Amino acid sequence: MDTKDTFKTFESLEAYKVAREFRKEMYAVARKLPDPEKFGLASQIRRATVSLTNNIAEGHGRYHYLDQIKFMLQARGSLEELIDDLNVCTDEKYLPAMEVEKLKQDRWRVSQLLGGYIRFLRKCKAGENLALREMPVKYAKAADDEFSDSTM
Repeated sequence: MDTKDTFKTFESLEAYKVAREFRKEMYAVARKLPDPEKFGLASQIRRATVSLTNNIAEGHGRYHYLDQIKFMLQARGSLEELIDDLNVCTDEKYLPAMEVEKLKQDRWRVSQLLGGYIRFLRKCKAGENLALREMPVKYAKAADDEFSDSTM
């Protein structure tokens, strides 16, 4: 089995890819806000949206299912926080309703992927193997080697 098929970075997670695109959209929202909101709502949107993708990345870097689940739940919380920020944009008429609705639909896709990943991690955890491990890598056995494979 090829190593690229067994080990993936957080950047290869579909949840991260879609969340990253959503982050870009939310940064665009922050840039559109009026000057009085540049240090308030705009700053809050940037922090929450970076928290979304940072938590996915950090969680993926943890080698225990419980840690990964915790970070994915934090990412999901940041995503929900952004929905409230979009509601503020609607209430204050900072963005057209159609634009907010499109962003909420994009958020729904991120939420679905995060939920699916959390379910996957919980199923893995239920297997009682709490440590994530990479697949063994097969190495060619030299004549004087004792072992033919090793784990990273």
